[in-house]
Amino acid sequence: MTQGLGGHSPSNILHHLKGVDFPTDKKSLLEQAQRNNAEGDILDIIKQLPDGQYQSMADVLKGVGKVE
Repeated sequence: MTQGLGGHSPSNILHHLKGVDFPTDKKSLLEQAQRNNAEGDILDIIKQLPDGQYQSMADVLKGVGKVE
């Protein structure tokens, strides 16, 4: 499992996005992560995601890959 994102794997980040409705944007992803009690470093990663619409978790993973 990749651990480059502040020690967090992409699957750990996605865990904190559970329940998000697609399509969505970065603001909504951040709000969902906060509702799921994400830690500050995970919130920081989400804040760094590219702006735009995300159609699926696969799109979110692509964005997470661009953060590092």
